[in-house]
Amino acid sequence: MRKHAFISAAAVAALALSVTGCSVSAKDDDSNAAATGTPTSHASGGAAKIRDVVLVTHDSWFLPKKLIAQFEKQTGYHLVVRASGDAGKLTNKLVLTQGNPTGDVSFGIDNTFASRALTNNVFAAYTPATVPPGVSDYDVEGDDGQHLTPIDHANVCVNVDTTWFAAHHLPAPKTLDDLVDPAYKGLFVTPGATTSSPGMAFLLATIATYGDAWPDYWTKLMANGAEIADGWDQAYEVDFTQGGGHGKKPIVLSYDSSPAFTVKDGTSTTQALLDTCFGSNEYAGVLNGAKNVPGAEAFVDWLLTPAVQSALPDSMYVFPVVAGTPLPKAWAKFAVMPTEPLAVSPTDIDAKREKWLQQWSDVTSR
Repeated sequence: MRKHAFISAAAVAALALSVTGCSVSAKDDDSNAAATGTPTSHASGGAAKIRDVVLVTHDSWFLPKKLIAQFEKQTGYHLVVRASGDAGKLTNKLVLTQGNPTGDVSFGIDNTFASRALTNNVFAAYTPATVPPGVSDYDVEGDDGQHLTPIDHANVCVNVDTTWFAAHHLPAPKTLDDLVDPAYKGLFVTPGATTSSPGMAFLLATIATYGDAWPDYWTKLMANGAEIADGWDQAYEVDFTQGGGHGKKPIVLSYDSSPAFTVKDGTSTTQALLDTCFGSNEYAGVLNGAKNVPGAEAFVDWLLTPAVQSALPDSMYVFPVVAGTPLPKAWAKFAVMPTEPLAVSPTDIDAKREKWLQQWSDVTSR
């Protein structure tokens, strides 16, 4: 997910539509949405306008139907959504269909996969005419917003169920080192690095922390009973003690925004361990070979409008990239960001990703 969405029932219904490739228009949605900013018109003068603009995205894509209806009304385009798994699977699909894509525009590639998409020439050159303050802070290194436009950001972090640790009279862990302590044996679940973009981010967090010794850390982590889940949904919603399935693991890989969604009686029941966080940014771009380039450009512009940016926290549980965008009240108190998230350069990720993933698979399959 991002991988990382705490998807409401309404969102699940919307995603069910998106998987079938249906429009996500909103004639009868009763949800509230802020008025949109007006994207730049991209219709080509005199040429027949293609009405459909096809978005290829990850399975956690969700924005309010009324908001999307406003985009369609203002631009004259009809948004069609094609979900393609998490960020990793999305990237693989885009690389395999490079030059002959299944859509016009993509949203959801993150900084752990961006370099691969750029190296494989997945995206056409496009920079919005107006780039609001703050956006360029999240540009992909070496691209500078020429092909991929930053849309949101968050941090992948280890989260703990503070109520579970209080009930068991055990201090909660604070660092990556703590996770290999026998006191926490069998308590941690994480999505896999080969099957999940958050899982890949966690692998990179350990690489950033331990350097070339990271396989030794993972050997210790697995020996201490760490469980590998296919994806974030399984890890958080099923295995985590504060997830929807009331699982048995009180330590889980999730996001810095996660505690804002486990608030009860004015207090969050979970906490993100800020020393374990890896920065995660999501991007949008026009696909090389798109049939509807003006529509794709209009969609990228729209994602940076005030209405969309302010809807991101409650819709996809990520932080907006546009500076000054208001956040939900609970976020100020419970969605605390790390001051210095862990990072690995995109160049190193691109050069060593396959080697690292093979090493990780070898260690975790023993």
